[in-house]
Amino acid sequence: MSKIKILIPIYNDWKSAFKLLEDLDLQVNNLTHEFSVIIVNDCSTEERSINNFNFNNLKSIKIINMKENRGHARCNASGLRYIAEYEDYDYVIPMDGDGEDRPEEITLLINKVNDYPDKVITANRMKRSEGFFFKLCYLLHKYLTFVFTGQSIKFGNFICLPKFAVNKMIKEKATWSSFSGAVAKLFKDRKSIPSIRGKRSFGPSKMSFINLLKHSLLIIAVFKMILLIRSILFLITYLFLVIGKISVITLMPVIVVIFMMLSVIILSKRENIIEYNNSLENIESVEKLNEKFF
Repeated sequence: MSKIKILIPIYNDWKSAFKLLEDLDLQVNNLTHEFSVIIVNDCSTEERSINNFNFNNLKSIKIINMKENRGHARCNASGLRYIAEYEDYDYVIPMDGDGEDRPEEITLLINKVNDYPDKVITANRMKRSEGFFFKLCYLLHKYLTFVFTGQSIKFGNFICLPKFAVNKMIKEKATWSSFSGAVAKLFKDRKSIPSIRGKRSFGPSKMSFINLLKHSLLIIAVFKMILLIRSILFLITYLFLVIGKISVITLMPVIVVIFMMLSVIILSKRENIIEYNNSLENIESVEKLNEKFF
């Protein structure tokens, strides 16, 4: 029986988190693996409500309380390091705590793991539930990433990582900056399941256009050398084609590409292996909500 840790970063969204735990407890009922949950509380400012949730199928639920807010990606990275150092596990599945990573897809993910136990399994998004504008922005994000890095990244944090993959991830500085970017960089031979991006259980989405742009640039920053080479080639070719026709309008693509290059160079400084190695020093306490012995 494989031991699977579900890793969930949370900032204030406790109501959604406990709804997700209830749904997960139901979904893993017929799966022949041992499931436990690690919640990383990213220094939430709202108190957690008292919850009388009695689970039947989740072996344990732990909450890691952080001293300082570090953001979603770094909570995933810190949680991964904590699990690698202190937990007994075979696989780790990071999930968003708001319900947008659908718990009913856990079965698809585990079935794929059963077929390919030594592969990284990603949940590739085939359909999204947001409005037209966000879907358009997300499509542009995917094309932008592919054009400038050569990487087609259709997945987010909803991934199943075998133990060997976790050990690689915690040694990779890109994990501290972009979780999905690090996965794309380290594991080329991945398997996948089709995934539908769900709706938040409670409240509006926290992913704004600015946050999506930053998310895209952070992924691109993982492949900054490829970006720089492709950008320079683009600029040389483009300027050669428009020479003699220079204007404010024809220079706009040049300005955009240069802005992107500078942004990526700045954001790439987030990839700090020293900070990542010391990330567990940010843990204030670890709570155990409950534990079930099978």
